[in-house]
Amino acid sequence: MGWKLATFNVNGLRARLDIVLDWLKENKPQVLCLQETKVQDKDFPAAALEESGYQVAFMGQKSYNGVAVLSQNPPQEVRLTLEDGEDDPEARFLAVKVDGVWVANAYLPQGKEASHPSFQYKLRYFERVLAWLKKHHQPGGKLILTGDLNVAPQEIDVYDPVRLEGQTDFHPEVRAAFQLFIGWGLIDLYRQHRPDEKQYTFWDYRMPKAFQRKLGWRIDHILTTKPLARACLDCWVDTAPRILPKPSDHTPMLAEFELK
Repeated sequence: MGWKLATFNVNGLRARLDIVLDWLKENKPQVLCLQETKVQDKDFPAAALEESGYQVAFMGQKSYNGVAVLSQNPPQEVRLTLEDGEDDPEARFLAVKVDGVWVANAYLPQGKEASHPSFQYKLRYFERVLAWLKKHHQPGGKLILTGDLNVAPQEIDVYDPVRLEGQTDFHPEVRAAFQLFIGWGLIDLYRQHRPDEKQYTFWDYRMPKAFQRKLGWRIDHILTTKPLARACLDCWVDTAPRILPKPSDHTPMLAEFELK
């Protein structure tokens, strides 16, 4: 069967709810992973999303972070933490098993700057996600790790690799941490299908006309185990939501699979 998954950092779900609902109606993915929902669970707009035909699993906090997974079919299992016993108040990780596929939706820390303590928190979060993969999954299983991972893995993934070298999303240590995901057995679907294409998923609000000037970063990803990579028909970025009024600073990435 044809099966489509998408990831989208909405930078405030309630502010972008109409954009998300319209996008769902047009694209109809089986699964949509959201990051930076920025809403407490008691205020999460579950009813509106359910009315659009989706089951919703979510974990949020006030004003910051927050993740959600929308699925046409109800998930068989839901995991709200990395299950490692660490006390972490930030809502950054949510995994569900749906349609026989494990989908891990992650919003990894941005890290501020390399000298800031939050940069070490970022590196530790990469370690924790990798440990979760190793503990609970096998490279030969059906697993997707997706979301805003806050890392541009290669020079082609940023608009100016010389000037941006050392920034927290293009730092050697962060890129090395990303490669450990690849070394464990995950495939970068976008690069599998578009090895030489320079396309971004994030354009900074603080830079005037960043989208029009193509001053972007590819920091949102869909990574899968090899069985799903073989089943993937295509992976692409949809820039249409980024040019709408009051958009997120990110735009969706999608992948389509032929699942048996």
